[in-house]
Amino acid sequence: MKTYRVAVAGATGAVGVEFLRLLEERKFPMSSLKLLASARSAGKTMQFAGRDVKVEELTENSFNDVDIAFFSAGGSISKLYGPIAAKAGAVVVDNSSAFRMDPNVPLVIPEINPEACEAHKGIIANPNCSTIIAITPLWPIHKVNPIQRLIAATYQAASGAGAAAMTELEESTRAYLENRPFEQKILPHPYAFNLFSHNAKVDPVTGYNEEETKMVKETKKIFGDPNIRVSATCVRVPVLRAHSEALNIECERPITPEEVKSLLENAPGVKIVDDPEKNYFPMPKDASGKDDILVGRIRTDTSDPSGKSIAMFVAGDQLLKGAALNAVQIAEVLVQRGWVHGA
Repeated sequence: MKTYRVAVAGATGAVGVEFLRLLEERKFPMSSLKLLASARSAGKTMQFAGRDVKVEELTENSFNDVDIAFFSAGGSISKLYGPIAAKAGAVVVDNSSAFRMDPNVPLVIPEINPEACEAHKGIIANPNCSTIIAITPLWPIHKVNPIQRLIAATYQAASGAGAAAMTELEESTRAYLENRPFEQKILPHPYAFNLFSHNAKVDPVTGYNEEETKMVKETKKIFGDPNIRVSATCVRVPVLRAHSEALNIECERPITPEEVKSLLENAPGVKIVDDPEKNYFPMPKDASGKDDILVGRIRTDTSDPSGKSIAMFVAGDQLLKGAALNAVQIAEVLVQRGWVHGA
């Protein structure tokens, strides 16, 4: 078996920590591992496979001996160092929004369009977490009965804003319960026992924020369907690491909840959690730490007399399938299909 020289840029962040765990857990075939971060993190050590690995400062020369580079250090870092890594011979799997809508960069969810990886020119983009969690369970339906329209309402966890936002949620909740004042520094509004419109910038023309626009554009690109109509309302909720989403789809032809369940029953990356008798459906507490996206509340949208519309509720771990897991799965596709050089 070939082995690969791997680098993780943004290794000390919340997603970087998951990269290390997944690479070890899934026994990714590595000959070496390089951990990269900012100058202030350089010199720290992180555990991998029972040994200490020293964090190095990310520089222009970091990728001369790298085959696969995972990036999760923010869009500006990806824009600067991604092309440098690709030019040095690495295949970059980027978790930021920097390259997602570049027509020359594949945007990949392995359960949906793994073949898109083959067209890479050194960079492959990981989709936005809310997009991955919404459309992975929709793809098996779309293949059989094309989805004409998707309306999504998201309930997004703190982890999407990084480890510091997760800490802020914990600390602000503790302060609230102890009746102490708390000054939030990461997110724009009080987070404990509160929710608010996603903190991404709002487009003054459309009224949609950047998170919502990502869902619209990325769904069209990944499905390869520019005509699918998508609308999203994205909300930040006081949950640590799993996003939930209420989805409403309109298909080309009439469809029943039973058909949807049958299509999703053995679909990769999806688990049905749908027990009306016990009122037990997908919850972020159950999705946290799990690879699969949980799907439930599958029901006919009775407001559509045509019978073409289905409502459902999904939950998925933002740090795993929404970020690190999807990226590692992309790398596994590259390895399995020989679309990356190794030793």
